[in-house]
Amino acid sequence: MFETRNDLPLATRTQAVRLLNARLADAIDLGTRTKHAHWNVRGPNFIALHELFDQLAEHTEEHIDTIAAAARATSLKPYPENLSEGVAHVRALATARAAFGAGVRAAIDAADTFGDKDSADLFTGMSRAVDKDLWFLEAHLHAKR
Repeated sequence: MFETRNDLPLATRTQAVRLLNARLADAIDLGTRTKHAHWNVRGPNFIALHELFDQLAEHTEEHIDTIAAAARATSLKPYPENLSEGVAHVRALATARAAFGAGVRAAIDAADTFGDKDSADLFTGMSRAVDKDLWFLEAHLHAKR
């Protein structure tokens, strides 16, 4: 770790970097999944889902930029690559976004535990946005088919 005049202890900064890198890996993976769904969705409601998935990908890019660090791995389960039907993509993205949101909420608590209020605040804002996006996705799943 680089020397700094930041008054956070080295142990706190080290834990924050680990935490941020883990969530960054998930955010990058989530963005890739969302773009995959955006380009591969077919069937009823194609244009609405295509546009929704594009907006969600933009939101995820903002999260990636906010975290802004290097990462090596994701904790999200693999995205099913054989999907084309809209509702199947919605289900898969909702599952991934919910898992990402759970990781972000856990990161809020973890950052608080080791005394990094700024990272906890960053994750809190991210959590609100991820939960809103999940709500949009799940709204499609509540329709009677």
